Formats: sequence, structure tokens, C-alpha cells
Amino acid sequence: MSYTSIAYLGFILMGSFFFYSIVPLKHKWKVLLIFSYLFYFINSGKYIVFILFSTLSIYFGGLLLNKIDDGFSMAKKALPKENKKEFKSIIGWQKKCVCVSIVLLNLGILVYLKYSVFFGQVFCDILSIFHIKISNPMQNMMLPLGISFYTLSAISYIVDVYRGKYKASDNLGKVALFLVFFPHIVEGPIGRFDLLGDQVYEGHPFDYKNATMGLQLVFWGLFKKIVIADRANMYVNQIFNFHDQYDGLYVIIGMLLYTLQLYAEFSGCMDIVRGSAQMFGIELSENFARPFMSKTVSEFWRRWHMTLGAWFKDYVFYTISLSKAFMKLSKKTREKFNAFFATLIPTSIAMLAVWFGTGIWHGASWKYVMYGIYYCLIMILGLLTEPLFRKLFEKMHVNREGKIYKALQVVRTFIFVNIGMLMFRADDLKIFGQMFISMFRNLSWDPIRYGELFDVRIGMSDFLLLLFGAIVLLLVGLYQEQGRHIREDIATKNIVFRWVLYYGLIFSVIILGAYGSGYEVAGFIYAQF
Repeated sequence: MSYTSIAYLGFILMGSFFFYSIVPLKHKWKVLLIFSYLFYFINSGKYIVFILFSTLSIYFGGLLLNKIDDGFSMAKKALPKENKKEFKSIIGWQKKCVCVSIVLLNLGILVYLKYSVFFGQVFCDILSIFHIKISNPMQNMMLPLGISFYTLSAISYIVDVYRGKYKASDNLGKVALFLVFFPHIVEGPIGRFDLLGDQVYEGHPFDYKNATMGLQLVFWGLFKKIVIADRANMYVNQIFNFHDQYDGLYVIIGMLLYTLQLYAEFSGCMDIVRGSAQMFGIELSENFARPFMSKTVSEFWRRWHMTLGAWFKDYVFYTISLSKAFMKLSKKTREKFNAFFATLIPTSIAMLAVWFGTGIWHGASWKYVMYGIYYCLIMILGLLTEPLFRKLFEKMHVNREGKIYKALQVVRTFIFVNIGMLMFRADDLKIFGQMFISMFRNLSWDPIRYGELFDVRIGMSDFLLLLFGAIVLLLVGLYQEQGRHIREDIATKNIVFRWVLYYGLIFSVIILGAYGSGYEVAGFIYAQF
């Protein structure tokens, strides 16, 4: 059941909204829980058992951590001062064992279901080096809906309780709803319990502004997905599925349209998700903040899939970089080299772990591993060369705060990102290499050769619609980049202007959507992760 389907919009979303609006405040969370599990069961069937197991594991694991903490608080009052430190160490070890066990349980299920075939093949490939040939014993299995997303949310919950960020909830319904809440279960944004737990559990009375603003955001997401992304998908599929038949501008346009497709689709999904939640008075975290206006790759990833980046920063990067081993490494590096390398080396190692994890999180394939390492190398290279370029630009009197320099930075980052997108979309690394090289062949303009450039699966009218959609996204992004809130500003306009705009958006989705004869229905790309 896709977020763009009538079943979701008409049954799950509007059905839950209707009952949520009429039941008493204290029972509203039950409506969300029932519809969330219904949505999940329709999409995953018997695989619902995995999210139930994850829910119970973090719930009881959290309660056990609470019990250990409470026991320590009571016992330390009666302990002599000289024994408190030793007892605290024992308690810390017990809590760590509980936390690690719950994390490994949840992570183990994800690894087994999603990566067992990949790691099995890696094992077979290693054995083949020693002339031992065996077939991969692992088989592909169906992935439960949203497992990559809810597993990270589950891990964040138990780790935050372990770190003392908040006490574990003793309300099973609250923990369950936090994990399975239907708007964010498929593609995120990745939830944090301290930001979402109370919001989904405490009832919100009907609010006309929330309902209408939420619907606006839903239709804006539908516009991005159905009008832009699904239309670009047809050209992109043709180029990537038959990559050996195309080169030059064909591949370049295919790469650019895939970047447009992925952004319009993923950010559009987040708009549908956030709009759905807003109808209930619930605010989900933003996942995009005009990423293509970034001046560096690091900034791009702070603006793209923001909740995933924040998760890896909080639970991987800081865990590694602030560990005792890394603090010692930093100290030794400072003694042998200087402060710059004392920061660079530990940071680079932690970044490598983050980007390896980010890459393989997207899928069980070497191309995803290299996708993560690609961005990691660019960022490390940027850190390594920054002092050199700073001195060089100072000598050349280059104004690094000037508009021209910043514009060139945006263009440079856009090129790096598109190369990454090419790798992300290609079937494997070999095909990525072939397509990357083919982009630079036959670039000279040939009216005969490129006469059909705009007739690959879609026609000129579709390309003009894609251009129109890209310009709309750019203008909206520029408007928001100034710190302005477009929906709030539209709400201040007169009623005629507002409804002309609203109806224009609704009818553009209905009339201009890429569905019907000659078009293909495209699923959400990130739903597979």
C-alpha cells in the first residue's frame, strides 16, 4: 500500500483521521495504534512478528535498565563512600550488558534478514581464493516493512535510556505506537522517543489549521512524487536498464533526471508523511533542507536525509570518537605530530565507520559500501586540504565569502553529488564505471544523433513538465532558504488567491500526474531500504 494509493489516502489516513477526531481525548492514541498495526499488517502480513518482537525487546529492556538504576539509587545511600565507586562500576557493567544485548538482538534480526545473502557470498568469495568452492547457503528473504527505519528508532530508544537521557516508559502502548506509527514506518523520518513518544500518545483535539495545513503538505508531496518523480522515472529506467545503448548527453541527462527523481520522490514522501502526522497535531522531524544549495558535500549530508545523518552522528560517530581508545589515540597523535593531525586521524577513522554504515544501510551490495566510502573520502580530502587551500586563496586574494565563489562551491558540490547518484542508481560498480566513462563519449552536438534525445520513453511535453517541476522546486527552495515559511505566508493572502493556488495544486496532481496509458506506476525507492 503506497502513500500515493487511494487505499492509504482514503482508508488509512482519512479513516484514522475521522475516528481520531470523534473519540475522547484519552482514547485517541488507540485509534492511531489500531490503524498503524492495520496498515503494517496489510503491507507485511506475518512479518508483523518482527516489529512486535522489536517493540517488546526495547520495552522490557528499558524497564530492566530502570530497575537497575532504581536499585543503585536506593543502595548507594546505605553504602560507605569507599564502596560506592566499585558498586557504580558493577551497575554500569550490568546496564551495558542489557543495552548491548538489546541492540545486538535488533541489529541481528536486521542483518540476518537483509544482509545474510550478501555476507554469505562474501564468505564464499573468500574461500574461492583458497580454491575452496561452495555455493552460497543463504537465500533471499522478504524484508518486513520499514525494518531499516524502525530498527534504528528502536536502537536509539534503548541507547538513550542507557545513557540516562530519559527514563524508559512503563507504558507498552506508548512504546509500540512510537515504533509503528503509520506515517513514518515506511521511509522515516527516523523517530526519537523524546521528540515523538509523548506527541503520538497524548491526544490532540481537532484543529482546523492543522488539518488544512497537513492536507496542503500531503498534496505538495503528491505533486513532487506523481508529477515529477514518476515522470522522470521512465527516462531514467530506459537509460539505466539499457545503459550499453546510450552514451554522452543521454547518460548525463539520465543521471540528472535520476537526481531530480530521487529528491522529488523522497522529499515528496516526507511531505506526505509529515502532512499526514500534522493532521493529527503531531510534528515529525524534517528530513530535507534544500540540499542542492549546499556549498560542500558535508553540508549536503546535513541537509539530505537529516534524521539518518543525525542518527549515525549521535550513535556511531560520537560513540567511537569519544571512546577511551580514541581519546588515547588523539593524545598520542598530538604528541607525535600536531593538533591538526590529532583531530584529523581519529575523526577520519570515526567518519569511515559512519560512512561504511551509511552505505551498507542502504542495501546489501558492494556498490552501497563504495557509495558511502565515496562520500567519506571526499570529506576527508576536504579536511586534509583545507589548510592548503586557505593559504593559497589568501595569497591569491580570493574572496571566499563572495557570491561568485559560493556559487562555484554549489556547482562543485552538485557535480560530486550527481556522480554519487550515478553510483547509487547503477546496478553494480562495473556498470557505474561503464556509464561514468560513457558520459564523456560523443559529446559533440549531432542533430541526427541527438534528434531523439527528448523522445526516450517520454516526449517533449513530458520534458517541459519536468523542467517546469524542477523550476518550481528551485523557486520554493530559494524562498525557504531566506528563512520564510511558504505555507504560513500563503495563509495570509486573500481567499481567492489561496484557493486558486490550492485548486491549481490539486488539479495539477490529477491532470498532470504520470499515470494512465503510456506511463508506469513507480514505487517509492527508499521503501526498499
